[in-house]
Amino acid sequence: MTVIPPEISLDRAQVGAGDVTHFWRVPRYRDLDCLRATFRRHAYARHSHDTYAIAAILTGCETFYHRGEQHYAPPGSVAVVCPDEIHDGEPHGGWFEYRTFYPSSGLMQEVAEDVAGRPLARAPWFPHSVIHDPELFQAQVRLHACLSQDGHWTSEMEQDTRLIDFLSRLIARWADLDALPTLRYGSKGILRVRDYLDAHMSEEADLADLATMAGLSRSHFIRAFAKETGLTPHAYLLDRRFRAATKLLSQGQAPGDVAAACGFFDQSHLNRVFKARMGVTPGAYRAA
Repeated sequence: MTVIPPEISLDRAQVGAGDVTHFWRVPRYRDLDCLRATFRRHAYARHSHDTYAIAAILTGCETFYHRGEQHYAPPGSVAVVCPDEIHDGEPHGGWFEYRTFYPSSGLMQEVAEDVAGRPLARAPWFPHSVIHDPELFQAQVRLHACLSQDGHWTSEMEQDTRLIDFLSRLIARWADLDALPTLRYGSKGILRVRDYLDAHMSEEADLADLATMAGLSRSHFIRAFAKETGLTPHAYLLDRRFRAATKLLSQGQAPGDVAAACGFFDQSHLNRVFKARMGVTPGAYRAA
């Protein structure tokens, strides 16, 4: 298992603001990303992942936008966001501390099929944004500590046992194994623009051209796009660049090269966008 040294994952600007992050990856669980963080000032920009985001709130309260509503996750709760779902996050009432996993769809489907005892057409979907389950919460906290190897040694068998136990409980108790995810890309015009931006992620886009592609005026297009995707066209394009950068950084590519490949103005632009959506810098993410 590769564990990132704490001194690498600490961001001086964050520490000065009272924020602390530790990020690492466990490659043998399909590159499972892990984050331990305390946030007093940091606020995530709206974004999405191609993985799940599962967060156990230890202290304080996190508030986040998800599926068109504002949610509040108090201490002892577990927040769940499925792949491709737009969300953000920030402290509510001062600060919060949490432990987060980012399991892949492949890992979640593998465990879900074990739980269901049958093949599944897709990875599990979770209808609740915030889960109140004390036993599950404690299982996630213990698993997170086990995987971090922070101050104590744990065997791979213990890690495997805790991981499968936690994900199995989460899925068995709270997942809908057969439900289709709720997608908000309803109109053909917005879908056409979204597909275009996905295919031309590294290129600059003209708002008037996008509106024409959708068959709408510019002002109507902006409102319609935001209503159906949760993001403005510009924010959606940044989100796609962020997701592409995440993949390249995880492959070990240098931040400067990633910035150029994904359409960012420069490495500083990548740093700002990435940190606002992942909580850590591209360098810290790549080091994991």
